[in-house]
Amino acid sequence: QVQLVESGGGLVQTGASLRLSCAASGRDISGYAMGWFRQAPGKEREFVAGITWSGGITTYADSVKGRFTISRDNAKNTVYLSMNSLKPEDTAVYYCAADLGTPRRQTTGWRYWGQGTQVTVSS
Repeated sequence: QVQLVESGGGLVQTGASLRLSCAASGRDISGYAMGWFRQAPGKEREFVAGITWSGGITTYADSVKGRFTISRDNAKNTVYLSMNSLKPEDTAVYYCAADLGTPRRQTTGWRYWGQGTQVTVSS
């Protein structure tokens, strides 16, 4: 069993930066693909970024490409999401997820989920 705990969210102004962390416990996640998703009020959960177990391949939603960076430190069992040039439309609860295999954009099928961290970007 893997427990995921997100942190680093907060209230920021447009154009600011934040770095989210997802700390895993219970099992070594070095063999797991990891993903970040977000859910805004009244909207479905959507894919933000994914990273393979080695960190060699990353994928991004078009809406965040060039502004967000996903990375991982397997020695610390932690995955990060660095977010720059934040916009009000980035406001959402951000979740990390873990699963074996390759990271995928669908929300279904991910084995483990965190509880989420709120990111609010004011205009």
